[in-house]
Amino acid sequence: MPLQIITPPALEPVTLAEAKAQLKLDTDADDALISTLITAARARAEWHTGRAFVSQSWILWLDCWQEVVQVPLPPLRAVSSVTTYARDGSATVIDPSSYDVDLPGSRVVLGCIAPPGLRELNALAIAFDAGFGDAASDVPADIRAAILDLMAELYVNRGDAPATECLDAAVLLAPHRVFRL
Repeated sequence: MPLQIITPPALEPVTLAEAKAQLKLDTDADDALISTLITAARARAEWHTGRAFVSQSWILWLDCWQEVVQVPLPPLRAVSSVTTYARDGSATVIDPSSYDVDLPGSRVVLGCIAPPGLRELNALAIAFDAGFGDAASDVPADIRAAILDLMAELYVNRGDAPATECLDAAVLLAPHRVFRL
C-alpha cells in the first residue's frame, strides 16, 4: 500500500515565533535550523499518530481491487479521484457516482465488481486530501503542543547528543494515534 505525496502541507502547525517562544530565544541566529526542526517534528508526530495534520494531497496505490479501502492518514477530507490501470497501462477514472466515500471512517467503498484486466502492480490509484484543515489553528492544541515539545527536544539535543524519546510529546499524541486491526 504505497503512498505518494502530491501536495505537502502549505504551512506547519506551529510558527517560528511559537517555536522560539517555546525555546525562550530572542535571537534570529537559529531561525533556519528551528524552521527545519519544526518540519521534522511535525513529520515525526504525523508518523507517530498515523494522521495528516495540515491539509495535504496524496495518492494511495493498491495492487488489487478491494471492496472497501481504508484510506491511511485520517482525517480524510476528500477523494479527488479513483483511477484503475489496465495491463496495457491505460488509465480509467471511475465515475464518482459509482463509489461512496465515508469521510468520518476514512474509507472508500468501491463495491464488489472489479473491472476486468487490471495490472498486477499499482492497479488502483486513489487520490485524496487529508488533514484537519488548511490553517494551523485547525490542528488540535495537544498535537501542536507535542510538535513544540519534539522540536525543542531536537533543538536541545542536536549535534553529538544521542537521540532521545520525548515522553511528553508521546503522551500528548497518544489520544490521536490510529490503530489498525
